[in-house]
Amino acid sequence: MARKINLRIWRGDSTNGGLQDVQVEANEGEVVLDVIHRVQATQMGDLAVRWNCKAGKCGSCSMEINGKPRLACMTQVAAYGEDETITVTPLRAFPVIKDLVTDVSFNYQKAMEIPAYAPPADLKPGEARMEQVDVERSQEFRKCIECFLCQNTCHVIRDHEENKKSFAGPRFFIRIAELDMHPLDILKNRKRTAQEEHGLGMCNITKCCTEVCPEHIKITDNAIIPMKERVVDIKYDPARMFSGLLKREKRN
Repeated sequence: MARKINLRIWRGDSTNGGLQDVQVEANEGEVVLDVIHRVQATQMGDLAVRWNCKAGKCGSCSMEINGKPRLACMTQVAAYGEDETITVTPLRAFPVIKDLVTDVSFNYQKAMEIPAYAPPADLKPGEARMEQVDVERSQEFRKCIECFLCQNTCHVIRDHEENKKSFAGPRFFIRIAELDMHPLDILKNRKRTAQEEHGLGMCNITKCCTEVCPEHIKITDNAIIPMKERVVDIKYDPARMFSGLLKREKRN
């Protein structure tokens, strides 16, 4: 059964913009992306919105709906009251290109800063072997669809533009954690670089990234906190520090 809903959409670009109110019909079972497309087809022909799969797997339709970072294709219109206005705005942490489309190239730049999986030099194609338990340890992190909702809601990025240069963000902390858990990866310094080059220490584990993840990845509990603990083991473990002192004394 169709009903009229009140939709408030942000229109504009990087220089100027504002919210515009519109009424649109919504059918039973439709999601927010459906009604945005109806507005685009019938009332705002030049409305810019990014989308692709409409199945919650490409991460393209990331936006903020009533102030919360969400995938528009996975947000049911029925979740909002009949008299409630649904407000859709672009991701706040990234520069606006037009309307609901933002420039998320920051994330691709950060992706390039993280060294790829590095197998042993003598490992021939088809010879890689892993225990099932090692596969399962990092399987959760490979569910990431790169919607960047976690990046958008992270206050270290969202509220402090100056941090972007030195802070990779939660999406890439789970990438580093995944590689760090890989038994065949030969780059053993990933924990240290996470701290020293990618800003792991700037995260104060508020778990806001975990709350908005559409894949329900436990970003904070299963990736960031364990990574922080391993960094502490490396940098501040008394036994390691004492061993290092002994080695320096022997060299002298």
